[in-house]
Formats: sequence, C-alpha cells, structure tokens
Amino acid sequence: MEKSVKKIQVFDSAQPTGSGADAGNLAVFADDLAWVAQQGYVVERFNHGLQPLAFAGNPIVKRELDSAGEAALPLIVLNGELALSGRYPNRDELARWMNGAPVPASECCSGGRCC
Repeated sequence: MEKSVKKIQVFDSAQPTGSGADAGNLAVFADDLAWVAQQGYVVERFNHGLQPLAFAGNPIVKRELDSAGEAALPLIVLNGELALSGRYPNRDELARWMNGAPVPASECCSGGRCC
C-alpha cells in the first residue's frame, strides 16, 4: 500500500477459532494489534456475533460476506480498503502496511524488563 496506515479494522467471525485460527495464533495476533496501537495507529476490532451492525454497515465487509460468506472472515480493512481476507496478517505484514521495519514477534516491548 502506498500510504501509511492510520486505521486498521478487523472483522472477526462470531467464533474466530472456527475460522481456522487456533487460540495461540489469536493470542499472537492480539499482541500484534497491541503493538500496532502502540505505534500510534487506530485499531478497531469487531465480532460478527456481537456487532453485526458493524458488518452490515461497512460496504466492503458486506460485499465480501455476500460473495464468500463466513469464509471471507477475518477481514482486515486498512484506511477503508480491503487488505486481507480469510486469515489474520502476521507482524511483518502489519509492519509493511505501516511502512515500518518488521519487528520480531518475540521482541519484548518493555525494554527487557518483563518475564
């Protein structure tokens, strides 16, 4: 993507583990989203079962769901454009979208003062 990411929206299925993601991958993705937020970006996450109006009210999400159904989830929307569907991005992808250098997921964000 050409421009820096200002907003990342994640549209999850009602049961994310049913979309092929296991609990460990979801935890890593949650950590990656926290890292994105620490970089100053807006992160919004919506659950299809809990927030159906967010899905129905977004034309990109509605189009993808009409076309591919639940298999399209999760959907990642960056600055109002579809970036990814059917899986969660990894940290390297998130960093590229933000025009930043990839940061290893294992790197501690507290300067080594944790764990």
